[in-house]
Amino acid sequence: MANVIHLKALAKINLGLDVIGVREDGYHLVRMIMQTIDLYDWVTVRKASHTDITLATNLNFLPTDHHNIAYEAAELLKKDYPQIGGVDLKIHKCIPVAAGMAGGSTDAAAVLFGMNRLWNLNIPMKRLMEYGLQIGADVPYCLLRGTALAEGIGEKLTSLAPMPPCYILIAKPPVSVSTRLVYQALDAMVQPPHPPIDAQIQDLEAQDLVSLAQHMGNVLEDVTVPMCPQITQIKELMTANGAIAAMMSGSGPTVFGIFRDEDQAYTAKEAVRNSGLARQVYVTRPFNKEKNR
Repeated sequence: MANVIHLKALAKINLGLDVIGVREDGYHLVRMIMQTIDLYDWVTVRKASHTDITLATNLNFLPTDHHNIAYEAAELLKKDYPQIGGVDLKIHKCIPVAAGMAGGSTDAAAVLFGMNRLWNLNIPMKRLMEYGLQIGADVPYCLLRGTALAEGIGEKLTSLAPMPPCYILIAKPPVSVSTRLVYQALDAMVQPPHPPIDAQIQDLEAQDLVSLAQHMGNVLEDVTVPMCPQITQIKELMTANGAIAAMMSGSGPTVFGIFRDEDQAYTAKEAVRNSGLARQVYVTRPFNKEKNR
């Protein structure tokens, strides 16, 4: 019987992000098109001889206790399944931190998936997603993966036609933004622009990459850019170097550009890196779960 499992915890970008309201409890209601990309952290889940949960990462500034939602995920399952003994978790981070790419949520999703598999808990995916929602609105999507419409607070998921093949340039400026402050600033706006989410769904069905990219929109960009003006500069640099379109992901500050041509994507990568606007720059591709089962 296996005592350890190694998992790729995949990042996401938002091809479209709209906020359509606020619940009484303060959670924002969204309509988002989520896309998994082939940029990932390595998450290792190991059975331990002790009875505790331990967590180690390659970044010394990350919490390694219940303030890390990957640790929280292990606590949730351990509480309800007494057959789980000690759990050693190890996370090697490659996804930029505090970047609007669900880096923490995808690690938590990997822990839930890995523990379910390692201890043969046989928890159905729907129930696993319910556990995930207790610790983060993006965790259920990180379990589902692929291309999906997320509604509610992000937990109502509908799988969509896959994103057409392309190359995606990721650039994370050397700053962080507060998601809480971003949403507070959005709430203060009178009439924020709403991206055409339904048009993007049609573009996916038609497999029209150019139209999909041109319909990209993120209602949070207008409030995050004043906090991080590098976002606009990186977008302009990407489009000047061949991107069909470029946009901020999530609440930022990561920017991504969509390219049809691989060489152009790598040329743009060098331009962004040489500009000094971003510290972490990657070329990746959409993850199609139908082709990666």
